[in-house]
Amino acid sequence: MAEPRGRRLNPGFGYLLVTTAAWGCNWPVMKLLMREWPPFSFRILAGGGAVLLLLGIARWQGDALLPPRGQWRRLAVASLLNVASWSVVAPLSLFWLDASEAAIIAYTMPIWATMLAWPFLGERPTGPRVAGLGLGLAGVALLMAGPLATLPAAQVLAKLPGVGFMLLTALMFAGGTVFTKRFPLAMPPLPLVAWQLAIGLAPVVVIGLGFEQVRWSGITALGWGCLAYVGIIAQGLAYLAWFRALKRLPASTAAIGSLLVPVLGVLSSALVLGEPLGARQVASLTLTLGGVVLAARVVSDG
Repeated sequence: MAEPRGRRLNPGFGYLLVTTAAWGCNWPVMKLLMREWPPFSFRILAGGGAVLLLLGIARWQGDALLPPRGQWRRLAVASLLNVASWSVVAPLSLFWLDASEAAIIAYTMPIWATMLAWPFLGERPTGPRVAGLGLGLAGVALLMAGPLATLPAAQVLAKLPGVGFMLLTALMFAGGTVFTKRFPLAMPPLPLVAWQLAIGLAPVVVIGLGFEQVRWSGITALGWGCLAYVGIIAQGLAYLAWFRALKRLPASTAAIGSLLVPVLGVLSSALVLGEPLGARQVASLTLTLGGVVLAARVVSDG
């Protein structure tokens, strides 16, 4: 009599874990980076380095570097939604919002992704998946509640332009998540990520070269190391893993998994920068992990 086969975890969760770990650890790295680099200039250097590295590896592997004929428009839309949203629109919100406030709004993205995935991908939001989304959002809200609890109403109203920019970022990335699933690009993964980074960062080049100036003498070894992390890990490796996760997971499930990013960001900031880590942060991690595990069980059972 044959033994029942064990349940296998979808490999997409492995790629999702790589992405969330890379983007989560990017929080303290970005805080260190902003002490030495202008906000758009470092994105040009990090993104450019990631593009060259990915294309170099793709060339070494023998991959075709150019998109197939007829794919450029689809590639441009995906780049705008997936990359330009975070590189161009999100930084504008920080003129009005603190980083923690921006993160609360940014990680409403799974709500929009779940809503868009229903009509465009046919991913009906089942009860367990909605419960997983609720747990994850509760964890992020608990994580960010402390810094916002004491704000007076006048300061909240003054932050509305930043709220608008960050909502636009969340909506764009959610749209990019669904668009990538609905209209996959017929390209090898390395040049696919390289081209999305290159096209998505094009507006950043215009802004950075036009309005910023780097003080090269003020860049330390730590600053260069942080730049290397952002280019190689947080952009190259993380986006590569993200798009591979999207091929294997429902868009709404991948979006729920991204809720781990701010929680891992707080934990890594506590380890690297000595920022507070207490009961609220631990409870937030527990709630968010619970939501992701619940979403993973839905995919495994399906």
